Amino acid sequence: MSSFGQDFLQGFTATNSLRDYTHASKTFRTNAYELKPRFKFLFHVQFTLNVEEIQALKNSKVFGPTQISTLSLAVKTVDLPKYTIDVATLNQYNRKRIVQTKINYEPVNITFHDDGGDNIREMWYQYYSYYYKDPAQQYISNAPVTNGSSGSVQTKQNGFSYNNRDIYEQNRVGSVSDWGYIGENFLDGTSTASGKPPFFKDIQIIGFDQHKYARYILINPLITNWNHDTYDYSQGNGTMQHTMTIRYETVKYLNGGLGKPDKNISWPDTAHYDEVKSPLARAGSTASIFGQGGLLSTGEGILADLESGSVAGLIGAAQKAGATYNTFKGKNLKSIVQSEATSLGKQAIGQFGPNATRSVINKADGWVFPTAARNQPGNTPPI
Repeated sequence: MSSFGQDFLQGFTATNSLRDYTHASKTFRTNAYELKPRFKFLFHVQFTLNVEEIQALKNSKVFGPTQISTLSLAVKTVDLPKYTIDVATLNQYNRKRIVQTKINYEPVNITFHDDGGDNIREMWYQYYSYYYKDPAQQYISNAPVTNGSSGSVQTKQNGFSYNNRDIYEQNRVGSVSDWGYIGENFLDGTSTASGKPPFFKDIQIIGFDQHKYARYILINPLITNWNHDTYDYSQGNGTMQHTMTIRYETVKYLNGGLGKPDKNISWPDTAHYDEVKSPLARAGSTASIFGQGGLLSTGEGILADLESGSVAGLIGAAQKAGATYNTFKGKNLKSIVQSEATSLGKQAIGQFGPNATRSVINKADGWVFPTAARNQPGNTPPI
């Protein structure tokens, strides 16, 4: 009976009203959205080619730093690292014990758009001709030296005739060593103790979320499969792509905050990647004091332009001042100040005043929930 009385009194005097649970809000918004899942489409792939050691890449006029930096823009999908761990089951006095023996790094697939600039095909050809001698032979002996598998390299003559049968020829063009995998150093015929430098130093997969990044670095990757797409007349809205599978030696994990711009990430060339933020309103174009493009933000922009000391800064300051003059010409500045001050005061009272809890419960992101007053006859809730 005593417990019933306490429960009744607590329910009768409680201040909490009928409301819903806030599980999702507490789960995903707490501590700067730390438990919010990452989005699949916010990622960047960085390819680190061994330009310093590979002369063909260092001296290439076709596949230079600009083309390498734009490889990331052609990435369509990429797998994150996968692992399998070998285990063995042992007997410990007839009790089963599981012990680990080895970790295996599973292959990763990367899909590229077949770009019209041939950047992805050129990357594959550079890799193909670096590790294998097959593309070094010219197909047409009289063809001019061009970039690609039909052209020759500087160390070759007119090339090998693919169409002639030369099994019983006394003098053959080329030899067995002119085909297949090149295991020596990048300078053909000069082997070194360290062997052939890797084509890729690493491939970095970077996921973004709330001004933070999660980075996976695949060390010394090698291509194990490369697949071009299929042309198909029946796919009127289809796009071409390339798919490669890589194996790697190990994985490094990094995370951190994004800077402006972040120096730890190799962004594409500015010709393909916009780094300029667009404001919601042009400076000086809004008849407001505190709002976007209003008097306060425009004044800060004018001071920043003047402090730069450049001709462009002086022109920018004059443009902002002229736009502000035209915007506020004929306006009642006192009335604007009073209106915005009143609006800001109401917002502050609504958020921090005695009715803050009720206002938060009854309104969320523009949705208006019914209350007892709104449910009275003749009262129609606003839409």
